Order: sequence, then structure tokens, then C-alpha cells
Amino acid sequence: MTIRPTELVSIWVAAFNRQDVGALAAMYAEGAVNHQVAEAPVVGREAIQAMFAAGFAAATMVCLVENLFEDGEWAILEWRDPLGLRGCGFFRVVEGRIVFQRGYWDKLSFLRQHGLPLPRE
Repeated sequence: MTIRPTELVSIWVAAFNRQDVGALAAMYAEGAVNHQVAEAPVVGREAIQAMFAAGFAAATMVCLVENLFEDGEWAILEWRDPLGLRGCGFFRVVEGRIVFQRGYWDKLSFLRQHGLPLPRE
């Protein structure tokens, strides 16, 4: 039995909120791509795990589900965090693993909210 995309993303959100980088990485296919549009695409399960580890080391992040939809192999997540940041993510799930993820969010607002260095112009 294969897990539905929305079910997997619900499990992903719980792991994200626990900052469980191992559990998050295990949900991705070996050659998966995670492209947060404010950043360069990250390719491969190991690199995705490192991306999450670095992100959680830099800031406390929480994902609160606003809406979660499914269309075939895709789950679409609209989220917010307790600080007011909002975004959305698109997850393509094949054979129970995320093979592609794309996320949209405001990087400048995120950096400001967490007191992180702003990019130089």
C-alpha cells in the first residue's frame, strides 16, 4: 500500500515541527530535488538532510497548516508560522517518497523575523 501525498506531507509537517532532520530526509527519494525558490535547488537526500540541519541550526521554524490539497501525485501545502510568515509548498510523491518539492516564501521577511543577516546588495 502506498501512502497518499497529503498523508506523507502531514507526516512531513510533524517531523519538520520536531526538527527531526533524519525523519525528514527519509521521506525523500535518493535523487529528490528540493527547490525553495529563494534558494538554489538542493539535489539528493543527503544534501536535503544537510539543508534542513543548517536551517534548524539557524532559526526556530514552525509550520502551521492552513490548507492541504491533493491532485494525483501532488500535495499542495499552504502554511504559516507563528511570526506571521506565509508560504506554500508543492510536493510530488512517487512510490511513497518525495521526488520533488518547490516552496514559495518571502526570504527577506524570514531573515528579518529571525534576526539573521540580510543579503548584501
